[in-house]
Amino acid sequence: MSELWVERYRPKTVSDIKGQEAVVARLQAYANNKSFPHLLFAGPPGTGKTTAALALTRDVFGTEFRRNILEMNASDERKLESIRTKVKQFARTAPSPGTTFKVIFLDEADALTPDAQGALRRIMEQNSGTCRFILSCNYSSKVIEPIQSRCAVFRFRPLEKEQILERISIVAINENIKIEDEAAEAIAQVSLGDLRKAITSLQVAASLDSNITRDLVYETTATAPPEDLHRYFLACKEDGFQPARRRLKDILNSFGLAGTDFVNQLHRELSMVRFLDEIQKLSITEIMAETDFRMVEGGGEALQLDAMTAKICSILST
Repeated sequence: MSELWVERYRPKTVSDIKGQEAVVARLQAYANNKSFPHLLFAGPPGTGKTTAALALTRDVFGTEFRRNILEMNASDERKLESIRTKVKQFARTAPSPGTTFKVIFLDEADALTPDAQGALRRIMEQNSGTCRFILSCNYSSKVIEPIQSRCAVFRFRPLEKEQILERISIVAINENIKIEDEAAEAIAQVSLGDLRKAITSLQVAASLDSNITRDLVYETTATAPPEDLHRYFLACKEDGFQPARRRLKDILNSFGLAGTDFVNQLHRELSMVRFLDEIQKLSITEIMAETDFRMVEGGGEALQLDAMTAKICSILST
């Protein structure tokens, strides 16, 4: 596959963006006026922030929009020097003929250092007449208030399951892929509202087999099926520590999961386990949070997971 499907199926205009109706309505007004203020796009990954920025500039400047936009990933060029040189130099140059302003798109702006954000704030103020900034980030709280106050803020939300299923169906049809309904449901579940992850998961699975099944999706996304996680909880409740520990090892080995991945998947599935009451779920959540923290801080993965299993067994056996 010479071209990533994510890029191939990226919406080209603002009106093509799905799942962000409130955002699209405001951006369409800017596109119609052929002008916009500084913008800040905030929200989870894979929800259309980069797509919205590129689609808006295409609507404003036409097919030659690339000549009038500087696109940077702030996580790669996050230091003060990059802002003072590359960004400042582009902001000071004249717009292309026939346009009144140019655009600087800073992706992952929340990765900029505080000093870099301070310099960016001054550049935004000095060049607002001939240059517009579009900043995108996952966490707007990491962007300093002076920058936020200079921008129109747009909040992107995770896509609904139905919207992801619809898009997956369109991609599968266009790529001549047969995908089972259960496999599409699995992709929607593992993507967690991230359309980019959903399309990438579909592409990876399709590279192995044009007939995509549920098992293939879980195998290629390194995700344990919900029923396996439920069996782990059931083993902790009814079989005791050693059987539950073996069940844990089987899941890790079968799907190639890291310890933190297993804990995160276990946490997402906990609310769906019907044979546990609310008090037990509360206690298990605290145990998983402590285990995740210990592993992130460098604790031995095998020992921490065994300790988590022992604690869960202790709670469920009483």
